[in-house]
Amino acid sequence: MIRVFVFPGQGSQKKGMGENLFDLFPEITNKADNILDYSIKELCLEDPQNVLNQTQYTQPALYIVNALMYFKKVEGSSEKPDYMAGHSLGEYSALLAAGAFDFETGLRLVQKRGEIMSRATGGGMAAVIGLNREKIREVLEEKGLEGIDIANYNSPFQTVISGPKEDIEQAKGIFEKAGAKLYIPLKVSGAFHSRYMEDAKTEFEQFLEDFEFSELSIPVISNVEARPYKREKIKQLLADQINHSVKWTEGIRYLMGKGVEEFEEIGPGRVLTGLIQKIQKEAGPLIISETVDPPDSKKAGQRDMQRNMKEAETNGKNNTDLKITASSLGSKEFREDFNIKYAYIAGSMYKGISSKELVVKMGEAGLIGFLGAGGQLMLFHALLEVHIMDRADGIPRI
Repeated sequence: MIRVFVFPGQGSQKKGMGENLFDLFPEITNKADNILDYSIKELCLEDPQNVLNQTQYTQPALYIVNALMYFKKVEGSSEKPDYMAGHSLGEYSALLAAGAFDFETGLRLVQKRGEIMSRATGGGMAAVIGLNREKIREVLEEKGLEGIDIANYNSPFQTVISGPKEDIEQAKGIFEKAGAKLYIPLKVSGAFHSRYMEDAKTEFEQFLEDFEFSELSIPVISNVEARPYKREKIKQLLADQINHSVKWTEGIRYLMGKGVEEFEEIGPGRVLTGLIQKIQKEAGPLIISETVDPPDSKKAGQRDMQRNMKEAETNGKNNTDLKITASSLGSKEFREDFNIKYAYIAGSMYKGISSKELVVKMGEAGLIGFLGAGGQLMLFHALLEVHIMDRADGIPRI
């Protein structure tokens, strides 16, 4: 059975978290106290100053509790998961568990991250529930809410938006009128995971320069790319995470496409467990080809055929006997650009012949599908965007 450990982020903290763990791991707890210059046990269990929900305290506290729960989970066991993932701050716990850095290094990173992010002011965030991401983008565009960014793709019908506080307040009535079941402003002071965190990202990027990271022993799914981390990109992705969307839904769909059957949440609460169950119910697995040609290649399709011919020669076959398969046709560069399994498109002519069911099935199978969209340009763009995932550079390929 393919298994994943997932670690929650900010919002899962609660007074009393970590009970019994601090005494179980006294050496680690002492290290944390020395780095933070306060008692992490007192903060988590008693919170006498009522600061646990403040970003600069929340982030170190959650990282530590996540870590202790993981250490307890694997203590005396040689069994390891096949993948790791974490939501926003939780990604640091996943990287710790995968061996990217030691406990102390991770704590210094999240301490600085929390400090920098806590200085963000004037922003707000809200959870929009009951609308899919295409409808949310449509509302933002049509209603002139260009100052708002999408911060978290938590599940197909739960999205968090981020922007100036007044814009977030103004958007409430607009989204409710558009059909949102719930519009929940979040208790934050900044517009996290948005363009407004650019200065924070730059500062953290400079802080990261003093650190080196190890090769991962277990693949960790990046929030920014929704694909496994590569060692050489750890610094950049951790910095980018601050002002980029958390692609949680896409990351979980990627894991579903890899055959993952079991997700286990390591940390306080069960927020991620609920989100994953919704993703499994409301979206299909993301099936992609992981074979990669050089990014500057313009002749990927020709190379595919040449490689097949060479393999045929190696096997003592005549080139004329070469078997043409679905995966050998078309350009790999095209498939990689659009995150699809085969270089095929299915759709319809003017006025629409194919059904919406066909479009959905095409997307679930890792192909591109579209409806006839004569006179319906915006519908065409919205539907096509469902099945063409954004590339890591954030530029939609439409």
